[in-house]
Amino acid sequence: MRILLVEDDAETARFVTQGLKQNGNHVEAAGNGHDGLYRATTGNFDLIIVDRMLPGLDGLSLVRAARGTGVAAPVLFLTALGSVDDRVLGLESGGDDYLVKPFSFAELNARVNALARRPPLRDEQPVLSVADLQLDRLRRQVRRGEDAVELQPREFEILELLMLNAGRVVTRTMLLEQVWSFHFDPGTNIVETHISRIRGKIDRGGDRPLIHTVRGAGYVVRAD
Repeated sequence: MRILLVEDDAETARFVTQGLKQNGNHVEAAGNGHDGLYRATTGNFDLIIVDRMLPGLDGLSLVRAARGTGVAAPVLFLTALGSVDDRVLGLESGGDDYLVKPFSFAELNARVNALARRPPLRDEQPVLSVADLQLDRLRRQVRRGEDAVELQPREFEILELLMLNAGRVVTRTMLLEQVWSFHFDPGTNIVETHISRIRGKIDRGGDRPLIHTVRGAGYVVRAD
């Protein structure tokens, strides 16, 4: 697996790079945010590991900018900022997982492997449709009827998962595992908040709601 590590602390960078290489990965390291963004947008990486506090360009801005150029590689934040608000901000900025320093390499490696197990984008189904809602997985565009819908990267992933399972209930646990790579309940309303935002963008102005809550089970996209 090709991994980009953006970390300004030389000792941490050596420790992580050595461990990942011993497990058979190819690792490139960048020591500041601008170099990290350049590498992220010009290289073909399977995973990006980013510190939040970087010289030149902070980690959140780096990930937002990379997502804005179409970089779809999973992002793991590796940082000393560990409050609930910090974690939520990192995830909402386009991160896929969040690990707080100090950390054990065993946990880091487990999270790397979990992100690597995510299924790749399937070419045979580039556009998903439910009623007048369309999601273009290659262009990362969403339309409801004639109107374009602007979604944040995390919101796009959630809607994509719901539409891949159109007509079937997607549970909160499924969303946490497949969108955030959480194999535990973070104890926040992060799922509910994102669903509410997506529903507001997708169903506002539509002739009928498409995103439904199944009480006690989860969420489903369907045209009733």
